[in-house]
Amino acid sequence: MAIDTDTARRVAKLARIKVEDEALPALAQEFSAILGFIEQLNEVDVDGIDPMTSVTPQRLYRRDDVVNDGDQQARVLANAPDAREGFFAVPKVVE
Repeated sequence: MAIDTDTARRVAKLARIKVEDEALPALAQEFSAILGFIEQLNEVDVDGIDPMTSVTPQRLYRRDDVVNDGDQQARVLANAPDAREGFFAVPKVVE
């Protein structure tokens, strides 16, 4: 699939990237090369292949999912510019 300069201009505008007119042909070629690579990847037969997240098989340590309050209220509120009665105090924004 070939990308023309008008499509490259439209993609750049959607991505909020300022591209000068003289750079559009090179950008269109890059987009075409990327799409060509994706088409090559689509040709690979992956039936029966399990998806993986890493090249090395490893199990991550998982802690028990226990609901608690964290017992860190004082430490969290120490970072607040204004805390009252155990809560963050913020200015009133609605009257």
